[in-house]
Amino acid sequence: MTEVQTLPNADPDAACASDGTLFRNPVRPEVRRDVGKALHHFRELLKDKEDTEQVFHIYEALPSKTFLPRARALTLSKEGEELRANEPFLPPILDNHAALRRMPAGSVAHTYVDFMEREGLTAAGLVAESDKMGRPKYGDLIEWYGFRQRDTHDLMHVLTGYGRDALGEQCVLLFTHGQSPSHGHLLLGYAGALNIKKQVKSKAPVYRAVREAHRIGKACPSIVEMSVRDLLAMDLAEARRRFGIAEAKWYKRCHEVWRSEGVDPYDLLGKELTEKLAA
Repeated sequence: MTEVQTLPNADPDAACASDGTLFRNPVRPEVRRDVGKALHHFRELLKDKEDTEQVFHIYEALPSKTFLPRARALTLSKEGEELRANEPFLPPILDNHAALRRMPAGSVAHTYVDFMEREGLTAAGLVAESDKMGRPKYGDLIEWYGFRQRDTHDLMHVLTGYGRDALGEQCVLLFTHGQSPSHGHLLLGYAGALNIKKQVKSKAPVYRAVREAHRIGKACPSIVEMSVRDLLAMDLAEARRRFGIAEAKWYKRCHEVWRSEGVDPYDLLGKELTEKLAA
């Protein structure tokens, strides 16, 4: 990982946590919107949906106006400081499958481990994709909050029931936008849905599915601001009930329609079209 960057004479009036960690490191640059860059990386992502690095480029090019206020509200609160003390970095917690398996059957933890092992994923792997961008580390509270948003992505798949198929990914992104609004989530979610409708001639209610995901995300309390340890220990059905995560009816309906039409929901584009897009 890139070494943390600091200044020897940081502004003494800068907001910081009780342990002295700055909310914003003074050397952190201002983010600027670059729509052209975002669209370029979106086209690259269409060629290979597994190329996760493109997603991080898109988020970087389309910064959220509400990110800093949300980060400030949590990280400078008592609850935020307790979270940071108990969960300084999520990947070691999420990748400790042996410990998660010791939690009760039917828990969020068990379902999460099943999902990650079935898909061949790790939280550390997502960190590695992010680190490919070579961005410096600043060691501030903004960074901690941003890492939590990144590292809870697969947990959102588990909580919502959306798979890693093309539509499932769009739905998780729009669920996330419902929680943490950003133009990056909107672009990836709705443009991805448009691409599915364009490439797959079908009666599947794709737009209803993504709009439903957006509504569910808005109704659910912010997962980033929850104790992930406590969430993992909860019964999955109870967590969904408590947090208002409704059944994804239109997403499931899309899968039913595609299968009735002889289309594999987990291979919507098919090998031939994927090769054409990559050319």
